[in-house]
Amino acid sequence: MLQKLKNNFEIILLCLFCLLLLKQCGIGRDLERIKKENSRISVKMDSLVSKKDLLIEGLKTEKRMIQSTDRKMIDVNRQATIDQEIQKLEEK
Repeated sequence: MLQKLKNNFEIILLCLFCLLLLKQCGIGRDLERIKKENSRISVKMDSLVSKKDLLIEGLKTEKRMIQSTDRKMIDVNRQATIDQEIQKLEEK
């Protein structure tokens, strides 16, 4: 068995190099696929609403809900607090 390996060492080595080359070509295709997927995800992320915008809209919705109900002093104070929070967030 060892004698066969010694006699065919060059052929075995050539086959291993060919397999290695084919594997490297596959890696390049995988990288291209990953890059395309990454760019698609980046486009989706850019189109999403930011957390700050979402928080501002939530506060505005809460303020509209308070305004649509019977006003109590606590509600009026909360509206002032909401206005201040919205102003702070919009300044950032």
